Amino acid sequence: MNMMMYKKLRLIFGIFLLLGFVGQAQENEVEKAAEKALKTSKNLTWEANKELTANDFAGAESDYRRAISKSKQNAVAPYNLGNAYYNRESFGEAFGRYKQAGETATSKDGKHKSYHNMGNVFMKNKEYEKAVEAYKEALRNNPKDEETRYNLALAKEMLKKQQDEQQNDQNQDDKDKQDQQDQKDKNQDQNNEGDNNKDNEGEQDQDKNKDDGDEGENGENKPEENSEGDGDKKKEQEKKPNEGDQPNEQKQQPRPNQLSKQQIQNLLEAMQNEEKKVQEKIEARKVRGKKIKNEKDW
Repeated sequence: MNMMMYKKLRLIFGIFLLLGFVGQAQENEVEKAAEKALKTSKNLTWEANKELTANDFAGAESDYRRAISKSKQNAVAPYNLGNAYYNRESFGEAFGRYKQAGETATSKDGKHKSYHNMGNVFMKNKEYEKAVEAYKEALRNNPKDEETRYNLALAKEMLKKQQDEQQNDQNQDDKDKQDQQDQKDKNQDQNNEGDNNKDNEGEQDQDKNKDDGDEGENGENKPEENSEGDGDKKKEQEKKPNEGDQPNEQKQQPRPNQLSKQQIQNLLEAMQNEEKKVQEKIEARKVRGKKIKNEKDW
């Protein structure tokens, strides 16, 4: 190895050594800055705690927020701010700060407290299933905490009760829907029964009209023909035997209270005219009957 190469190696080694010193110095500066920021954050947290004790919520909230912004390593500030929100029943904001504290905390104790209080928020919101999981996570970080264990048991009990109520509500909803469907089916059956009754009444009316039409064709004709025609024939038969039994001379000489030949002829003509009128009435009734029947059939 010549002198020139040796000098180059020394120069390179010196540069690396210098860079190492510079890097270490910068790292030390970062650590010092972080420590300083954390110290400032803790001081702000301490101030916020005093303000909160003095019921100065606005001042405490402001200092907690400043403390959080100064250092992400300060898990106490978001945790305490979460407690302040929780006591004011601002559960949504409280949960966000507890979650931040749980993610920031490096100690098991810090994580345990954060998840424990997250479970409390879930309980307030009746989100019992999430509360169970939060308490379980808290116990993973501190299995000996009896308060968390008690809350976990309570959350499980409330979850079971909630699920039972939801099941009962679902069963009641299903029952109500079934009752509504049954009532709807019942109403439909009644409507169908009413329609069937109307159809039956319509068929009965149609049959009645048909019978009326047939009676117009047959039933009404026969009584009139029997009453009128048969009566006329009977009168003629009653008169003819009387005339046949008597001598011809007596036929030509009407007796008292006996109709003459001309009177009989006039009576027959009158009866024929009357019968003609009856026949015309019958024919008119037949036409009307057919018309009604045709309208029904159509």
